Amino acid sequence: MNVPLDPRSEHPLYLQIRDYFSRLIQSEKLVPGDRLPSIRSLSQATRVNKLTVIEAYSVLEADGLIHARQGAGYFVNRTIASVVRLKSTFNPDQKVIIQEQGSGSFVQQFTASLQAQKQGNILDFSSGFPRVSVSEELQRITRRAVAEATDSLFKYDFPEGQVNLRKQIAQLLLQQGLEVSPESLIVTSGSEQALALVMRYTVRSGDWVVVETPTYHGALAILENLGARVIGIPMTVAGMNLDLLEQYLQSHRPALIYTISTLHNPTGLTTSQQHRQRLLALAEQYECLILEDNAYEGLNFEPAPPPIKALDSHDRVIYTGTFSKTLMPGLRIGYMVVTGADYNPLLEQKVLHDLHTSGVSQAIVSEILASGHYRRYLNRLRTTNLQSRNTMLQALERYFPEEVSWTIPNGGLFLWTHLPDRLSLPILCREALAHQILISNGAAFFPGQQGYPAMRLNFCQSPQEIDRGLALLGDLMKRHLSSGLISKTLTPVHLAAQF
Repeated sequence: MNVPLDPRSEHPLYLQIRDYFSRLIQSEKLVPGDRLPSIRSLSQATRVNKLTVIEAYSVLEADGLIHARQGAGYFVNRTIASVVRLKSTFNPDQKVIIQEQGSGSFVQQFTASLQAQKQGNILDFSSGFPRVSVSEELQRITRRAVAEATDSLFKYDFPEGQVNLRKQIAQLLLQQGLEVSPESLIVTSGSEQALALVMRYTVRSGDWVVVETPTYHGALAILENLGARVIGIPMTVAGMNLDLLEQYLQSHRPALIYTISTLHNPTGLTTSQQHRQRLLALAEQYECLILEDNAYEGLNFEPAPPPIKALDSHDRVIYTGTFSKTLMPGLRIGYMVVTGADYNPLLEQKVLHDLHTSGVSQAIVSEILASGHYRRYLNRLRTTNLQSRNTMLQALERYFPEEVSWTIPNGGLFLWTHLPDRLSLPILCREALAHQILISNGAAFFPGQQGYPAMRLNFCQSPQEIDRGLALLGDLMKRHLSSGLISKTLTPVHLAAQF
């Protein structure tokens, strides 16, 4: 097969291969069931490394266009229905939120999602939980990891994490454009612990901290617990409003900027290289640390720019990641990248917090990475998530009122919907729950719950569940808007109490 490649192009070779086959599939020159050339034959025909072909096929698989059959090769998927609205209409008011005192609801909302998960018959659109699939292969890998590690798993370990796992994480980050040494990594009990350690190290009671609005409500809960004063800089479709950020960096001199640059929680947005460069330049100009929380990196459908940390030459950025969103939440394995003088103090904080992260969990993740299962699992997960995201976008177009707008995430687990001001979201939450559907008020993602009416919708459900659930939600919204119901306060505490 003659695949035209240009080695001099700035477009990587693996993406040129991906684009070529994508065009063939979209134009129906390759149809569902057709077999693609083997990795070996395509490598020889194009005179590129096998790893380049593997990467191209992995992206095609993540795009939902092809799938792998064990021992048989790669085949074209059945056509995924196109998305009706290809461009996001997300365009919220650019209002800065200043929060002097906390009023978060993260714990209650987390508990409500756990109760829905345990109950089993609740369709939960509100959670940040990933899709979890425990295959026979994964069970075998887990048993092998525990068996081979013998008694070493049940002894105290180094607080920074097992050496082999840190080397593997460094290799993963290198693929994302972030070059770090294993000595700059600290393995943590999920990224939630990493966020808490960094925030406790950098922020004192009364300090100003900048966050995006909306932002991850778990981070807001930590800052509230620390007595921080929060400046919420509004999100645009391109990311945090950097013009407003500069104003408040100058006037308030915050101690920390908390940002989610890739697959932002809750909007799902990913910032550009230019946005990241300018954000880092502002932090350097005003001598402010950046905490970059990329818990969903690895779930992107298209390549993302390198993290902000990759641009950092003055130890201005601390980066956190996790396997809880990309592999299994229960393993609780996260990590942070810390360079320069901040490493040892943060490692001391880790020792004082829990001595070290579970050796069993570290060994399991390390074996999953070494076996190649992680890469295969991520490819399948991205394919499934892409199909579910497209289903949700189509359902939003079909069922939701015209006044509702939403983001179009390029990966991750959820998208963000901006609702009309006159919609009674608390009543909507209560009535949806009566129909066994859990949604929650997006106010939890704003400092002081002062934001506009919105919902975060998790698309890690089956297409049938998504279509059924959003059809019902859309009908409820339209009836509420036509009846003019007045909004009342309904917090996740009330939601949790109804289970």
